[in-house]
Amino acid sequence: MLIAPERLNRHLSDRGWIVFDCRHDLLDHQKGARVFAEGHIPGAHFAPAETVLSGVKTGRNGRHPLPAPAAFAAFLGKCGVSAQTEIVAYDDVGGQYASRLWWLTRWIGLVRVRVLDGGWPKWVSDGFPTSTEASVARAGGNVTAHPDASRALEVAGVIAGLASGRCLVLDARAPERFRGEAEPVDPIAGRIPSARNRFFKANLNADQTMRPQAELKQEFASLLNGRSSAEVVHQCGSGISACVNLLAMEHAGLSGSKLYPGSWSEWIADPSRPIARGPA
Repeated sequence: MLIAPERLNRHLSDRGWIVFDCRHDLLDHQKGARVFAEGHIPGAHFAPAETVLSGVKTGRNGRHPLPAPAAFAAFLGKCGVSAQTEIVAYDDVGGQYASRLWWLTRWIGLVRVRVLDGGWPKWVSDGFPTSTEASVARAGGNVTAHPDASRALEVAGVIAGLASGRCLVLDARAPERFRGEAEPVDPIAGRIPSARNRFFKANLNADQTMRPQAELKQEFASLLNGRSSAEVVHQCGSGISACVNLLAMEHAGLSGSKLYPGSWSEWIADPSRPIARGPA
């Protein structure tokens, strides 16, 4: 699931490895392209969160709906990716955008994908090379999407799962957003009723590397309280930072949990859906 900077550095000249820069800012959509131009891992391709890692917005399907599988596969193919390619994704904010690319890649059927542990900050602090050269597409790319519907749950499935008690929603947002005390991005504050909070940054060390597997497994097991990991549905504001919790669970050996891509931004688009606020 993860790769250390020193190992990635050994493979930078390997044509079987392709790196994606996923840096982004929800409040400054031009940031990613700007910082990529200022410096990136040599040979990396820029993967814009608002387009490549997201699909068409309707106003009712959340801020970052899933891209069309064929469109995402075509992007990867243009960058030289094939079924045999080793893919590495990174960002500079604890892996939330890199984890989104990791999840999307696995969703369409590719399995050779990792997130750079510690991301861009650790790559730079460890003294590994950077570049300002534009990325060059590699020949031989060819990806056919085979989306796995079991990895995602639409809003109707979330509602049904909560009503039956068959699913546990884990909200990856900051605690104050979960409690409805603050909402810097979406127009309505609050949370999905009965959801539990697992702030995605709780999975990380101070240097943005992932915490030890045993610690993560123990903490998630406490949240699950006897439930199967397959009953877990991850959400956040728009299906981005929730992917860090998905990655952390997989890293800890707890596989099979799902993503609710629409997340809070889709949930509140329908005023008939219930909202909870205050301590859980």
